[in-house]
Amino acid sequence: MSAVLALTVRIQREDFDVAAEIAGLTAGRTDIGAVVSFSGLCRDEQGALTALELEHYPGMAEAEIGRIAAEAVERWPLQGLTVIHRHGRIRPGENIVLVVAASAHRQAAFEAANFLMDYLKSRAPFWKKEHRADGSEGGWVEAKETDAQAAERWKSSSE
Repeated sequence: MSAVLALTVRIQREDFDVAAEIAGLTAGRTDIGAVVSFSGLCRDEQGALTALELEHYPGMAEAEIGRIAAEAVERWPLQGLTVIHRHGRIRPGENIVLVVAASAHRQAAFEAANFLMDYLKSRAPFWKKEHRADGSEGGWVEAKETDAQAAERWKSSSE
């Protein structure tokens, strides 16, 4: 008998509770042997950031993240997958993104979570603008080349 997959993809303005999301994914599931989670937080390295504003293209962002989540499900034997990404103004220390991958075994859960985060950092349709403590806007945050390079390792030979 194959396991039932619990798949959740949400784009939302509201914060989320990491522990509650993991508990919801695993509740009543005895087929799950490994849960890997990644939660990304808004970071202020130099004390100058008051908020990070994340914009997205409604509909497109959900579809793209849903597509990559479906690819993760095809690549690895997952029993559950949750991807939550926030938009709007997010203050330092607040949650931005959550990926939770559940599988019978740890390797699949680790790889799926890593795959999804590499995609989210490099290709998900979100745009980030910094708001600084001095009242200025720091401008739009450029994507990092290292994030794009990390995502390249997941390309299949058919792409």
